[in-house]
Amino acid sequence: MSQSDAETWRIGVVGPMHPYRGGIAHFTEMTVMGLDERGHDVRPVNFSRQYPELLFPGETQYEPESDAPPVVRGAPRPLDSINPFSWFRTGFHLRDAAPDAVVFQYWMPFFAPAYGVVARGLRRHYGIPSFAVVHNALPHERHLGDAALSRFFLDACAGHVVMSDAVAADARRLAGPGAQIEQIAHPVYERFGDPVPRGEARAALGLPDDAPVVLFFGFVREYKGLHVLLKAMPDVLADHPDLRLVVAGEPYDDPERYRAIIDRHGLRDRVQWHDAYVPSDAVPTYFCAADLVVQPYVSATQSGVAQIATHFERPMVVTDVGGLAESIPHEEAGLVVPPEDPEALARAIGRFVRADWAGRLTEGVRERKRAQQPARLMEAIERLAARHAG
Repeated sequence: MSQSDAETWRIGVVGPMHPYRGGIAHFTEMTVMGLDERGHDVRPVNFSRQYPELLFPGETQYEPESDAPPVVRGAPRPLDSINPFSWFRTGFHLRDAAPDAVVFQYWMPFFAPAYGVVARGLRRHYGIPSFAVVHNALPHERHLGDAALSRFFLDACAGHVVMSDAVAADARRLAGPGAQIEQIAHPVYERFGDPVPRGEARAALGLPDDAPVVLFFGFVREYKGLHVLLKAMPDVLADHPDLRLVVAGEPYDDPERYRAIIDRHGLRDRVQWHDAYVPSDAVPTYFCAADLVVQPYVSATQSGVAQIATHFERPMVVTDVGGLAESIPHEEAGLVVPPEDPEALARAIGRFVRADWAGRLTEGVRERKRAQQPARLMEAIERLAARHAG
């Protein structure tokens, strides 16, 4: 690898980007933009097909054209997750771009065969090292073969960036003894822009100005624990009957199970469920309307939702799973409760409202925001690149 006097490199970045939607795509775009802003020659490589439509649980994988950051518009899209011919085509494309290193965004074993073939080919035939930004080394919902698939890819990489202790432990176990690991705090997402006035946000969502508002944000899946939050709501409302819960996210499993809980506990007039994907320009409205963001996850490693909440300076209640408690320290930037415990969750929400924790916790969130700037990610990638400069 060659290094310029200014310590800048040509870096390939492989992962989903616009027109794909969701947190990983946003994170890939943040990586491309951040490296570009620091003077690196960034070569983004996108998917032509991320998931087969039959395997995608939501309504669509795509975002509106207006959400495309300029730096990734027109990025080549040679990689098809299920077409092995495209894996070799992607390797040749990267070879021709002649990067000093390639950074992959990795979050589930489904992509390990494609990524592993590309990374191994680049290393073996062209001496180009690969690094992985590892969101999850193993998935939330485990399947037979997950560890072997992740090992196939992670072992092909010279280094990894991780964002929680749980992922760091998995990566060390799967990536082999020679892998170098950089651990950082998950960067905040700044792509959603500035806050909007609280009153304006609440008016847009039809929420009363003087009621406590709790937000559950993101796609709905079993491991995210919306069912636990809904079961906690009767106890919360017993002490705070004017409180509103806003659920903003498309269901990726059966929505009727959640609606049954809402009906069973008579929550329809206190729960607003916007059951569709939230476009980027609407994200500030939901967070700025809320007093508190709740993540009642049953299992997790880390969460991009927590970083959006941090960007908008909203305190959180999270469960003590994976790296959530690392990013939201108890009684500093939020409150931490045991998972799958509706009573404990209800007590924490009630405590936040009753004792007026907003002011104390918001200052802690601001401290976390300062510590979780995206520059930390770029610096970690640069440290890995510098070790392999030659």
